[in-house]
Amino acid sequence: MRRNMILFLLLAGLLALTVWTTSLGRVGFFTMAPPAKLLAALREHLEIVLLAELCAVAAGIPIGLILSRRSFRRGAPILSAVTSIAQTVPTLALVGIFSILMGLGLRSAIVALGVYTLLPIVRNTYAGLVSADPAVKEAARGMGMSTPQILWRVEMPLAMPLIMAGIRTSTVLNVGSAAVAGMIGAGGLGEIIMTGVSLRLVEMVLQGAAPTAALAISLDRLLEIVAGRAVPRGLRRPLRREDFGRT
Repeated sequence: MRRNMILFLLLAGLLALTVWTTSLGRVGFFTMAPPAKLLAALREHLEIVLLAELCAVAAGIPIGLILSRRSFRRGAPILSAVTSIAQTVPTLALVGIFSILMGLGLRSAIVALGVYTLLPIVRNTYAGLVSADPAVKEAARGMGMSTPQILWRVEMPLAMPLIMAGIRTSTVLNVGSAAVAGMIGAGGLGEIIMTGVSLRLVEMVLQGAAPTAALAISLDRLLEIVAGRAVPRGLRRPLRREDFGRT
């Protein structure tokens, strides 16, 4: 209850900050983004985040699953290092590289952000599947389950809390990193932020940053609710700090 109240107050404060900066109209010689433009930018930002996150999930879970299989575990450190390198590259540099390779616009931004936020999902999927209790898998095998059945009916449900934690971390990273997409013509709230930075206008920077932060908090809370429904009831527990530390 206390945590929900804190989140509500944070969202209310960010919304109030957004409304205030938008209501300014003009600051000196410069015009703030009107409400219609701000809402359009928010919609574009959400679209970028959702598409990039879908790419990250579609690639990250299968990669983590493959690496967790006994015959592929030797390659796990190598691929983990590759995905780690992708995340250590600055977001601006990664988006710039993909914009050069694929051209300016939405497509290159989605691919770059999908690659950048891949690591938490890969690591958590791998860790969740590898940490499944061998005794439980052996019991399932003794009941006559095949290897695919053990994977989907035993290992995946056991790994689901960690997988969802990785998706939540990846999504929050995506929301913040998507602001850089405005520099390559992909749209979103990043365009307002970058315009404010170029004009040295703090109010305009806040006008783009406040809804970005609110979106990150909202999506994280939404995914927490989804995770609570996706995880089998017997496995539900509050996530600990170390669950997110795996990413």
